[in-house]
Amino acid sequence: MSSAQRRADDDGDNVPSPCISICVLDASQSYCTGCGRTLREIAAWTDMSADEKRAVVASLAERLARAHTP
Repeated sequence: MSSAQRRADDDGDNVPSPCISICVLDASQSYCTGCGRTLREIAAWTDMSADEKRAVVASLAERLARAHTP
C-alpha cells in the first residue's frame, strides 16, 4: 500500500497497515522483519478494532529495536 493510500485510509477510525511490503519472518518466525507484526496480528488485522490496531502499531518500533539489538 502506498503512503498516499495509507493517508486516504486513515480517517480516524481506520488505522493504516504498517506493512512496508518486506514480508519476511525472522529466524524464530515470531514476527515480520518488515513491519514487526506477528503472524497472528497480520492475519487478524482486518478484523481488529482501531484501538487494537493502534496498540499493535505502538508496540512495533520497540519490538523491531529489540530484535535488532545484539
